[in-house]
Amino acid sequence: MIDHILSILIFFPVVAALFGVMVQKESIRAYGIAVSAIEFALALWLWFAFDGQSSGMQFMESIPLIPSFGINYTLGVDGISIFIIILSTFVTLIGIASLGEIKDLKNMIITLLVLQMTMSGVFAALDAIVFYVFWELSLVPMLYIIGAWGGPLRVYASIKFFLYTFTGSLVMLVGMLFMAYFYNQATGEWSFAILDWYRLILPENLQLWLFAAFFLGFAIKVPMFPFHTWLPYAHGQAPTIGSVILAAILLKMGTYAFIRFSLPLFPDASVFFMYPIAVLAIIMVIYTAMVAYGQKDIKQVIAYSSVSHMGIIIIGTFALNVEGVSGSIFLMLGHGVVAGALFLLVGVIYDRRHTKIMSEFGGLAHSMPRYATLFGVMMMASVGMPLTINFVGEFLSLLGFFKQSQILALLAGVGIIVGAIYMLTAYKKLFFGEITNEENRNLPDVNKRELVALIPLTFLAIWLGIYPKPVLDPINTSVESIVQLMHDKAQTQEAKRRIPAPLSELTIPKSSIEEAH
Repeated sequence: MIDHILSILIFFPVVAALFGVMVQKESIRAYGIAVSAIEFALALWLWFAFDGQSSGMQFMESIPLIPSFGINYTLGVDGISIFIIILSTFVTLIGIASLGEIKDLKNMIITLLVLQMTMSGVFAALDAIVFYVFWELSLVPMLYIIGAWGGPLRVYASIKFFLYTFTGSLVMLVGMLFMAYFYNQATGEWSFAILDWYRLILPENLQLWLFAAFFLGFAIKVPMFPFHTWLPYAHGQAPTIGSVILAAILLKMGTYAFIRFSLPLFPDASVFFMYPIAVLAIIMVIYTAMVAYGQKDIKQVIAYSSVSHMGIIIIGTFALNVEGVSGSIFLMLGHGVVAGALFLLVGVIYDRRHTKIMSEFGGLAHSMPRYATLFGVMMMASVGMPLTINFVGEFLSLLGFFKQSQILALLAGVGIIVGAIYMLTAYKKLFFGEITNEENRNLPDVNKRELVALIPLTFLAIWLGIYPKPVLDPINTSVESIVQLMHDKAQTQEAKRRIPAPLSELTIPKSSIEEAH
């Protein structure tokens, strides 16, 4: 069974969703929790069997799909992807457990299980076409979640979300087809295997164009400035569970893809675009932090905060060194935990008051002390307080880029300070002062169902902030392999630079990294 654990992780939720159609409405909540709990247990088993000291892919599976074009159902995980898969199963479990009384609960749970399948598939796929299929399929459940259970502008928000991400994905697909073509030119064989592509060294001019094609698909998904405008609408109109999944997992697909594709495939282009992308990321950090400060809706504050934190992840990724890339991956996990918890916390007061406008509240610490405590802990984690999970990722990301540019790293740090200002301001408006609105005086504090969802996230935010080693060590091992691969390819390219190779002379040199994979 362990040999096919990735396939089981991917397809168990969707098979369970098909059987879920026959489950009675009265039992669907328990059914969804049971299925997602089994899925999470399988992910933990994957972690238990994972060799954290190996930099190569583990639990690999491969089944030919279209052999004549080198398209295979190939799966595998390393330290870069395994923890994001675990996070996706954990967040899905927490999300289903936290669902309140909503219309058509059965369809919601079935949709979430299908979405779980697509998320696991994206992070486990090692064939570009299989990756692309799961990447695109993930749009459909989220489109449905926003469009069916969202707010007044849900249709507009869902269509904008779909069109933005789908357009970028089509350009990315063109880039994938060209990569397969160039591999064919170099070897005489077709292959869409990502690990095969790692061995291919392209001339710098081709790298620039292909990097741009992949960049558009990934940047929209993140979303990077100026492609970020779909995200506040999606978050603002999505139901709580939609915002949780979107912030915690779906946005990470873009940053993960930069590390899986852009850096090892196009090392010269990554260096060429490092500073322009860093500038865009810093604009993300500072601009969206300032926009967040001006929001009146607490959910929009967290939505823009999410964009700002994704900017730090991009900065770490394009530091192009072990510290920065490892920090960006760890911050993906931290942001998933913290942003997911904050959106759940917003859902708590929305369920009670059916408003997210901060001026409607004030003094909630008097009527909801447990809620205020949990919100305060996650707010501190969001701003990167030491001994919380985001601090580790932010510190390593900025440390990595500090080695490239002290000035840009300093500007990114200023953005984090602005983030602390708007989060503390929002917390003050919600919880401090006297209760001026009588509707807030007798609001019930968090109940057992809500605590079951929030306490594990709070525990993770503190535990991994204090002791990140169990997660950070496997990440470092795999990132070292990626960075070394980039250096090896850059050295080979430099040796060939004096005699530019025509397309027909593309080569695949041997390297120790190839053997590691």
